[in-house]
Amino acid sequence: MLTPITFLFFTALVGFLTWMLTRKDDHGSSTGYFLAGRTLTGGFIAGSLLLTNLSTEQLVGLNGAAFNDGICVMAWEVVAGLSLVFMALMFLPKYLRSGIATVPQFLEERFDGLTRSITSLIFIVAYAGILLPIILYTGATGLAGILDLQDLMGIESESATLWITVWFIGIVGSIYAIFGGLRTVAVSDTINGFGLLVGGVLIAYFGLQAVSDGGVFQALGELKSAHPEKFNSLGGPEQSVPFSTLFTGVLLLNLFYWTTNQQIIQRTFGASSLKEGQKGVLIAGVFKVLAPIILVLPGIIAFHLYGQEEGFKGDHAYGTLVRNVLPSWLSGFFAAVMVGAILSSFNSALNSTATLFSLGVYKHWIRHDSVDEKRVIAVGKYAGAFVALLAMCTAPLLAGQDSIFGYLQKMNGLYFIPIFAVMLIGMFTKRVPGMAANLALIIGFVAIILGYFVPPFSGWASKVHEFHFLGIVFISLIALMLIIGQVKPMDKPWEHKHSGDVDLTPWKFAKPLGLGLAAVVLILYISFADFSVLKG
Repeated sequence: MLTPITFLFFTALVGFLTWMLTRKDDHGSSTGYFLAGRTLTGGFIAGSLLLTNLSTEQLVGLNGAAFNDGICVMAWEVVAGLSLVFMALMFLPKYLRSGIATVPQFLEERFDGLTRSITSLIFIVAYAGILLPIILYTGATGLAGILDLQDLMGIESESATLWITVWFIGIVGSIYAIFGGLRTVAVSDTINGFGLLVGGVLIAYFGLQAVSDGGVFQALGELKSAHPEKFNSLGGPEQSVPFSTLFTGVLLLNLFYWTTNQQIIQRTFGASSLKEGQKGVLIAGVFKVLAPIILVLPGIIAFHLYGQEEGFKGDHAYGTLVRNVLPSWLSGFFAAVMVGAILSSFNSALNSTATLFSLGVYKHWIRHDSVDEKRVIAVGKYAGAFVALLAMCTAPLLAGQDSIFGYLQKMNGLYFIPIFAVMLIGMFTKRVPGMAANLALIIGFVAIILGYFVPPFSGWASKVHEFHFLGIVFISLIALMLIIGQVKPMDKPWEHKHSGDVDLTPWKFAKPLGLGLAAVVLILYISFADFSVLKG
């Protein structure tokens, strides 16, 4: 009985604190609603970045991957730390110089309106059709497992439980995103982020206690002694993250996600200054490097405790460990924190979708003349509500997929790779024209679809690892744009003008901390590296 009580208490507490902290905010202007009035400081940016990223697909999926493959899957987290260094030092100064609200807006400034249109549509379709339904589905299944909702609600049908839970999460997340704006999202993210950090560490701690009552270090020693193959940072050819893929698809997907993905980086556009933005991004980088404690170690603990059970699957590892090691009163708290993580990912994607539609489609395409800001915000809310309803209707239909986490990563490549290639060329060249960017977006998207789904192209693509295939497409798109830039360059080089919206004085500790993070990542890999696995 304590579990649902603590769950409801913490959920209500987060809602009340968020309302208290944001009730006087400006929700009546585009800057206030979509960019938090450019008032976000480093702590809120860091908390929102972390919790927007962290949801059930990571908690369940990555720990499940660690159950199967060991710590080599930490690549998804520690390489993210490196990606955030690039974001803080290279990408964020350019974004804030432009004073933009969306990634497509930057691409219009650099290339042309058609580039913005194509990119906006790709983002909206990807978020509505891929990301939001997966967040709702994995969140609902994870929550139902921890709280045993089917028994708690007295419902015999598993499908009915799934539908009810999906709609509960979707409605609550929509309220935050549609009626609150970006600052409400960021504040609730930060509060939930603290709870998730505490809860995640507690699960790792209680899990280690279940391994050995001799203390944390003795338990870690027992784990490493019993399963040395699980503590190799280098993935072998047959594992989910082979070492060679760190330099192709894994790196590219991470770089896009943390430097160009609208859903993630929108909160950095709301930074009060470059200094605060860099603080937030790099603090998030520190926590990403430490994240394997929450996202990888529990999976290995679960392997030690349950790996010998017949038919036990990796995707069951995290939920089983939580149920078995946490006291009932903490289980309710952690379930509430997980709901916060789910809501964070959902409402952040929904807020970004509303931003892209209202500023990139409605204001840019439909109403070229001056539009009242209240009307723009209202249109964004209507678009957000429509997309939320669509996601809530389609999410339960994902039941029966073999691997939701694998499906998400595969689908992400469809739009991550072409958009990131165009962004890099846009930022770091001066004369490549809009025609090159538009061709790259279309050709890249089509090429990856062919390589994934259409014979005989898919047969050729399957001869290399999926992540290497994405790397090949990426390099080809870069080469295509550079060639077009040489053959038919822009008449005048692009001049990156300062909008004057944000103070661009950098944080004095940004470069030292960035270099420190890169060094820590290198040390982690070397410390746990067993190169013999690469001989296979």
